Amino acid sequence: MKEKLRVLFAAFEAAPFMKTGGLGDVAASLPGAVQCPTIEMRVVLPKLRQIPAEYQKKMKFLCSFYVPLGWRSQYCGLFELRRGGVTWYFLDNEYYFGRDGAYGYFDDGERMAFFAKAICECCRYLPDFFPNILHCNDWHTALAPVFLREQYRYAPGYSDIRTVFTIHNLKFQGQYNPHVLSDILGLDGVAAARNQLLRDDGKCVNYLAGAVSYSDRVTTVSPTYAREICTPYFGEGLQDLFLRRHDILSGILNGIDTVSYDPAKDKALVQNYTDPDGKAANKKALQEELGLTVDSEVPLCVCVSRLTEQKGFDLLNAVAEEMLSCAQIAVLGTGDRAYEDYYRALEARHPGRFSAQIRFSEPLSRRMYAGADIFLMPSRFEPCGLSQMISMRYGTVPVVRQTGGLADSVEPYNRYTGEGTGFGFLNFNAHELLFTTQEACRLYTESPVAWGNLAAQGMAKDFSWRASALEYRKLYRGLFT
Repeated sequence: MKEKLRVLFAAFEAAPFMKTGGLGDVAASLPGAVQCPTIEMRVVLPKLRQIPAEYQKKMKFLCSFYVPLGWRSQYCGLFELRRGGVTWYFLDNEYYFGRDGAYGYFDDGERMAFFAKAICECCRYLPDFFPNILHCNDWHTALAPVFLREQYRYAPGYSDIRTVFTIHNLKFQGQYNPHVLSDILGLDGVAAARNQLLRDDGKCVNYLAGAVSYSDRVTTVSPTYAREICTPYFGEGLQDLFLRRHDILSGILNGIDTVSYDPAKDKALVQNYTDPDGKAANKKALQEELGLTVDSEVPLCVCVSRLTEQKGFDLLNAVAEEMLSCAQIAVLGTGDRAYEDYYRALEARHPGRFSAQIRFSEPLSRRMYAGADIFLMPSRFEPCGLSQMISMRYGTVPVVRQTGGLADSVEPYNRYTGEGTGFGFLNFNAHELLFTTQEACRLYTESPVAWGNLAAQGMAKDFSWRASALEYRKLYRGLFT
């Protein structure tokens, strides 16, 4: 296809408008990175109440239309905003999107179905832009490829639209009572839709399964995770579907915003730096801020994360007190109450050695990336992960479980050649985490030159969106060859 490709990128969140997780970071950065003279990227989002007023005031109202949803006909307003060289569209419906939170409502199934249907419907109303490709992300937009095929294929131009679906976190699939097939989706009379949306012997409708079945290409956010989800352990009950569609399944590693995350210019830091030698002042200041004993000789390990089982905190809990014999540990994040209480108790038992920061603070997270020596990330599974990339960007050596994007982004240290960017362990086992962290601590204390080289190798890695953007461009063009 020689003409310019027009890609409509659909997501439920994107920074700086609204963000709850990694999807918001990807939707914020990827479209601008992929856009080039031969590919025009535009983004469509819901007009959520959480969008800051400064952006809402700049939005331009384009038109309104009605969205058929089962027996309903719902209003939808279409707004436009230009930012960062990209055109952003916002779909407005106060009933579905004018709420205090983005997720967690009893009617999320209907809300996401409306958003997916509105994405399809709005294509005919976008001025001077009818997409060649619709790129959907996670279960919130998963029904769009289904609707496109089953309810819009005879509308002018729609049959030519290719679809890409990206899985950021397979844990969330959008599973609902089968009655939504008729009441909300209006697909109960379509045998193909019933066969591909119904899962668990017809006991539930699975939105994400529909996208995997109907999309022209399916991607995950790392190559290793794309392979892992074809197995029962990682497949979350959909491994049979991924095996059936393995020929159109691939993984593209995410990037990070290397302009924002730049230790040479980050205003949150006590002292900016361009090599690992410049971290010392930040470590001292961080130890003081967190109430830890100021000691440059003791390795400082940190975690910046949601405190959930997925992130491997069961492993850390089992061996944290043993780790404290060779390192200081600081944890920043909120999550499950059991983890929060345990880390508060550890801090009380080991003052000056363990710090529990049960909150979220973006400036503090940056100071922890800069001031720490070791970043702990022992995830049970990790589709991509951004923290390990950010830590390496700041010269902090990651200790990770070799799964998903962690395996793709962290090269284990080779003591004989000096190659590598971090440390890794294979099995989900607490003592493998302990022994690997102890190995890292020994290198820090016994071989400072080797440690400095290892940190410098991590800082030298290119984790920008440049490589990912090239892969997505290749994927998009491959849909027409």
